Amino acid sequence: MKDEVRDIPVRHRHHEMLPVWFFIGVLLLVYGVIILFVSLREYSHPIPVVMAAYHAGVWGGVVLSALGSFYTIRFRRRARKM
Repeated sequence: MKDEVRDIPVRHRHHEMLPVWFFIGVLLLVYGVIILFVSLREYSHPIPVVMAAYHAGVWGGVVLSALGSFYTIRFRRRARKM
């Protein structure tokens, strides 16, 4: 006798699971905003490091914020059609 296993996705009327990419997007967005804020505060008082002219913290904050915004918007919960 063969036992058939059926993978039926579980969906309830009241809630639907959010993908993990939504939460990754939120984390990237939060970290990006924090890094960008701290880097902009240090922009007026630069630290004496070798490549301070490139402002890596500002660019890193912008990139993380952009990626976080993309993932958060792309994988957000959408209104259900009834």
